[in-house]
Amino acid sequence: MTTRAFIGLGSNLDAPAEQLRSALQALDQIAGSRLAGASALYTSDSLLPGQPRYTNAVAALDTALAPLELLDALQAIENDQGRVRKERWGPRTLDLDILLFGDQVIDVPRLQVPHYHMHARPFVLYPLAELVSEDFRLADGRALAALLQACPFVGLERL
Repeated sequence: MTTRAFIGLGSNLDAPAEQLRSALQALDQIAGSRLAGASALYTSDSLLPGQPRYTNAVAALDTALAPLELLDALQAIENDQGRVRKERWGPRTLDLDILLFGDQVIDVPRLQVPHYHMHARPFVLYPLAELVSEDFRLADGRALAALLQACPFVGLERL
């Protein structure tokens, strides 16, 4: 049995668009998983001042892995692409986040799903909206359309 997971991708170092394209290929190579779709790429300002702009996207992944197994696989891809964890929200070659995992609400020390800040991040919500129906709801019941209304398309550029 597979679960549809949505993965947020972000990069602001070392050719960010290429980092995301490589990561999409790597997602399709995860054991027991298949890349089912990907949004357009978007650029946005960093959450912290003084950093290069980010390039972001969202991928739909059908996976037979359990949530923490998928998290381990994503972190392995980050490491393979040179991710160094120095500071929270610091510059990075690649960031892969599990945004949604089927209809599950997950709250364990290593993983919160739906992703805890996605409602406030246009660089997550607008790419996600490309991959789901207009009436899509998160596992916790929130309507994506309402989240989009509350989170304007500001500072975001579709590539």
